[in-house]
Amino acid sequence: MGHMVQYACPGGGEAPGYLSVPDAGAEQAPGVVVLQEWWGLNDQICGVADRLSGAGYRALVPDLFRGRVTSDPDEAHHMMSGLDWRGATSEDLRGAVQFLKDNGRKVAVMGFCMGGALSVMAAEQVPELDVAVCFYGIPPAEVADPTKLRAPILFHFAQHDDWCTPDAVHALEGQVIDSGVGFEIYRYDAQHGFFNEERPAVYEPVAARKAWRRSLQWIQHHI
Repeated sequence: MGHMVQYACPGGGEAPGYLSVPDAGAEQAPGVVVLQEWWGLNDQICGVADRLSGAGYRALVPDLFRGRVTSDPDEAHHMMSGLDWRGATSEDLRGAVQFLKDNGRKVAVMGFCMGGALSVMAAEQVPELDVAVCFYGIPPAEVADPTKLRAPILFHFAQHDDWCTPDAVHALEGQVIDSGVGFEIYRYDAQHGFFNEERPAVYEPVAARKAWRRSLQWIQHHI
């Protein structure tokens, strides 16, 4: 199990996050920044960090909503709508990457839903980042330009998704091609949020297992 930490942000302040590290070899372990869904820093997303530390990575989940957690979609939408996307990327997210990159270790980012969209932004806007994994997230056009991605990125999308629709994913794929970075896109016969085991209405265990295995292979290949 991990614990809460404070880490430095590029602008001079600090941000809170949940840090989970391997039982052995943590000093040399590469890092993964895990980016939350719109529910906040809840037990489920901390569990993802714990799974990553069990796989040998130092995992840090920035608390983007500063302690606010909900299971109500309307409240979650309200919290996400109030997020400063650029500030979250340039301060909280970049600071987390820099924290894990201490002593030259390589760092990945893995994000889900809102966090997936932020992982795309990170692949463009965080120069220290080595590789990204995006689960069903597309950033608003006004805060990101996928034609300018710098880091290789792996995408997982659901075929039955009313936010990241198949048409939206197709358009995103064209932009990523234009960026010239290495990437892969997988599409699953599932609904948005299929990786979240705490949402039985949408959780798809077969797709979740495939996406997890592919994500670990992608990260391992690059870092």
